[in-house]
Amino acid sequence: MKHTFQMNLDWTGGRNDVGTIEAERLKTQISIPPEMDGPGIGTNPDEMLLGAAATCYIITLAAMLGRSDLSHQGITIDAEGIVDVTNGVFTYEMIRYTTRINVPTDATDRAITLVERIAKKAKDGCMISRALAGNVTFELDTTVTRVD
Repeated sequence: MKHTFQMNLDWTGGRNDVGTIEAERLKTQISIPPEMDGPGIGTNPDEMLLGAAATCYIITLAAMLGRSDLSHQGITIDAEGIVDVTNGVFTYEMIRYTTRINVPTDATDRAITLVERIAKKAKDGCMISRALAGNVTFELDTTVTRVD
């Protein structure tokens, strides 16, 4: 089985102008971010790549926890993308996730260890991570906390 996703893009003008992207469930403006001397209107490829990777990771993590019958009380991720610019060449180098997973207070130490292992496995196994493998480094810092 294959799935096809489509997006329409429109850009008129030069480097510092603004374009649009539209997909079935997404419509926004795009431009170069201010960090790269652009107008910073809408989103940009750097944020979109980070968003694709992070959303893939959090959904994969939730699915894997569910398949393992490990309940959680919420997952939050702070995602950071690092882009290097050397000699005018832009390279997306790293994505770093700071992941917090809340588990029930009665979670055993064994369950917490398993949650931590699944967090790593989800990072490495999500479709976007696999697509970027060998080109972008991923770092993961996971904290599992028992909560009421």
